[in-house]
Formats: sequence, structure tokens, C-alpha cells
Amino acid sequence: MDDQLLSIFEQFPNKQRDDLIPLLHKIQEEYGYLSEELIIETGKYLDISVNKIYGVATFYDNFRFGPKGKYHIRLCHGTACHVSGSGNILSELEKQLHIRNGETDKNGVFSLEVVSCIGACGLAPLIEINDEYYTQLTSDSLQKIIQQYRENHSNIYEN
Repeated sequence: MDDQLLSIFEQFPNKQRDDLIPLLHKIQEEYGYLSEELIIETGKYLDISVNKIYGVATFYDNFRFGPKGKYHIRLCHGTACHVSGSGNILSELEKQLHIRNGETDKNGVFSLEVVSCIGACGLAPLIEINDEYYTQLTSDSLQKIIQQYRENHSNIYEN
């Protein structure tokens, strides 16, 4: 176990089951996601089975089990977005990026996360990419947005 994880565990000295969710949040905050190794160590520390931890962590949308891409895309799939076509936007994202919800592409450039609601219902459907919002999306506008990010990424590595 590394010193960083040990330091996180020390913030939860009572080792109670109630510590699980705050502890997982803290681990994800430090490491970026919950790896299998981190979940195993957490189970040992709290004396909770790995299956129980996965059950809790997969219940909540805000836990990740892999690293985020350089451009992390969050697609709103709340009621207004759903009615306005977020399902089509999801299909288009999966087609363009060759990844599914919760995945990161093989180059680590794009990751995709479908969320319950971003809170901008009047601007549906929408995505957020690294805290930048794109609203009232269509397949065409989405294609242009993704292309801009691809070009930006390419330009970074050409310079």
C-alpha cells in the first residue's frame, strides 16, 4: 500500500461501514478513479467484501472505475434531454468516439459519462466537456464539436 492511500485511510480511523462512501470519494479525488487494487485495499481496511464495495460504488453515478480522458464528455440524460434527443446524441458519440458510457478511448483522449441531469433543462440536449457546455445539440453540431477537440488535440502534439 502506498503512502498516499495510507494517508487517506488515516483520515478515517474508526473504520466503520459508514465511512465507505466518503472514503471512496476521497480515494477517487486523489487517484482520479477507483482501480481494482484500490477497492481491494479499501475492503481490507474497512473489513468489507470487494463485492459489497463494488455494489455500493456502482450504485452511484459519480464513481469511475477507469481514468478519464483528456476530454471528459458528460452527456445529460435527464427527462428534458431524453425527450429532446439525448439518446440520439449518445448513439452519435459512441459512433464517433468508438467508446460507450463509462469508457475512455484507447489513446486516453476522450472519455464518456452519461449523467442523470446537468441542470440546464431549457438548453436540452447538452453535453459538458471539461466544464465547457454545448447546448441544443444536433448530430451535425456534435460532429463539429468533436472534430474541433480532435484538431485541438492534434495541434497540441504537433507543436
